[in-house]
Amino acid sequence: MTVIFQPYQLADLALPNRVVMAPMTRSRARSHAPDDSTAQYYAQRASAGLIIAEGTQISRQGQGYLWTPGIYSDEQLAGWHRVTNAVHDAGGRIFAQLWHTGRMSHVSLQENGRAPLSSVDSQVSTNWPVFAYDEAGNPAQIQASPARKMTVEEIHATTGDYVRAAENAIAAGFDGIEIHSAGCYLLDQFINGALNTRDDEYGGEKIENRLRFVLQVVDAVSKAIGSTRVGIRITPEGRIHDATAYPSEHDTFVTLASELSKRNLAYLHIFDMGISPELLADIRGAYRGTLIIAGDYTKEKAQAAIDAGKADLVAFGRPYIANPDLVERFRNDWPLAVAEHTAFYGGDDRGYTDFPTYKAA
Repeated sequence: MTVIFQPYQLADLALPNRVVMAPMTRSRARSHAPDDSTAQYYAQRASAGLIIAEGTQISRQGQGYLWTPGIYSDEQLAGWHRVTNAVHDAGGRIFAQLWHTGRMSHVSLQENGRAPLSSVDSQVSTNWPVFAYDEAGNPAQIQASPARKMTVEEIHATTGDYVRAAENAIAAGFDGIEIHSAGCYLLDQFINGALNTRDDEYGGEKIENRLRFVLQVVDAVSKAIGSTRVGIRITPEGRIHDATAYPSEHDTFVTLASELSKRNLAYLHIFDMGISPELLADIRGAYRGTLIIAGDYTKEKAQAAIDAGKADLVAFGRPYIANPDLVERFRNDWPLAVAEHTAFYGGDDRGYTDFPTYKAA
């Protein structure tokens, strides 16, 4: 049997195959809560070894885009409960991805029009707009608002928000959670040595200071729900949202991988946005647990990565938009459907739940 179709034991969770559905923002949650269409969308894709649900904000403060779901209100928890029930009824397994966007936000999304928070006072360039309300109150792609440096008290409060979100996820029936520490969102804004120039215990040149926030979140969430229900996603050498290189970047991520390896987590998930083979190999050597890798993989590239020992599981994003039966298509060498970019974000069920399986088509 081809290895990507072989079962895999992910901590206490038995996966039927090594194909993971990657977290993908779809901007379909008009009320910022999952609905019946969300439940149908994920249930259609339940043959994945593991589903990692879309980025889900841990608080109102953590929101950076319109129509993305949260996991902090009763309505949101009820919606996610429908999703997890639907996925489990279809035989699937699902983790929630806990998200705080940090400076990738806009005052129109924040309570009382407050400034977004980040590691330092900063503003993302116009190259990376957010989906928020413009001056006329219309949904639009606009520049993120200037962000304010978090106080230590706010860092501790946000850690508490992550814990509550994780507890809510388990209460809503998720099998576990993934901490979103990638893409130069909040936690990555602390990790990045080019951005985080704080002069306290949460920043500056010392790697241990820049990793302090993310590791405190990992530890607090692990204590609350159990470490084997906790995964984390990172983007080493990612160049998105104005993330730039810095001298200690290689050592920072190897150190992070080594620290995470001590914590008996469910997995480490790397979104490969151009990571060097040397850094990927060093992270693989430092992290002894389950490693998931994602980033424009095909069935053949996934198989080669697992065969070479680069990863244990491979996550697929865009192919899952138009191919709810992606595992079956891979297994039978059936052709893949392709979704138009216009279907990626926003809209109704068209381009969301209306993609047929290969047999149905």
